[in-house]
Amino acid sequence: MRIRTTGLALVGMTVIGVIGPALRAQETTRSVWDGVYTEAQAKRGEAVYKLSCASCHGVALEGIEMAGPLTGARFTANWNGVTVGDLLERVKVSMPNDRPGTLSRQQTADVLAYVFSVNRFPAGKTELVRQTEVLKQIKFEATRPAARH
Repeated sequence: MRIRTTGLALVGMTVIGVIGPALRAQETTRSVWDGVYTEAQAKRGEAVYKLSCASCHGVALEGIEMAGPLTGARFTANWNGVTVGDLLERVKVSMPNDRPGTLSRQQTADVLAYVFSVNRFPAGKTELVRQTEVLKQIKFEATRPAARH
């Protein structure tokens, strides 16, 4: 009987050890709806956007001929479910189209903050960081999750 109780206890501890971290990871995953950038960062991003992005994506991020929009349903649906880290890496290595990879990681994060502000994702008290691994903990969600109203 003692062996069986010990065995069940070990199984229970193993389950907690495996499931516990997964539950904590779910708790710490954030969304673009959680205020992941600051207004000041978005303002810096607007300046970079005007110099490096507007010629292809349009002054109002509406997209023109060769480049798609960075605002609206088409844009948000395209990135829905992807991490902000993946989005940052995509922008960093492929944009601007005529000079890919020339923006610094900080400039890229600032431009994303501006894009988020134009798409009406709320600003917060901390800046969007430039480290991809940290940004992979933030999901791009096209619509506000019910629990975050």
